[in-house]
Order: sequence, then structure tokens, then C-alpha cells
Amino acid sequence: MPVSILREVDDLVETEVIRDRITRLDCPSCGSAHVAQVLGDNGGVSYVCTACGHSWS
Repeated sequence: MPVSILREVDDLVETEVIRDRITRLDCPSCGSAHVAQVLGDNGGVSYVCTACGHSWS
């Protein structure tokens, strides 16, 4: 493959890694990425870790 195409592929991979880091939500208690978004009691959004059970908003 030409070097220019390889650079473009590398840029796309790097962009995807950055996007994954930005959008992924980790549990502040255990660091797990197994987090579910749930509706809170007052209609707000809360999160719960399915690994350790920690919840937060």
C-alpha cells in the first residue's frame, strides 16, 4: 500500500481510539466500563455499574 494510504488508516484508527476514550463511561468506584444509564427518581439520568453495583448521577 502507498505510504499516504497507510497514514490515513493510522489517523482513522487514532481518531477512533480518542472517540472511544471520550464516549466510554467508567465506574468511578471500580473503573469498570460495564456501566448502564438509568432514569433517576426525578426524571434525571443516573448511572449504575453492573460490575460492582455502584450508582451515581
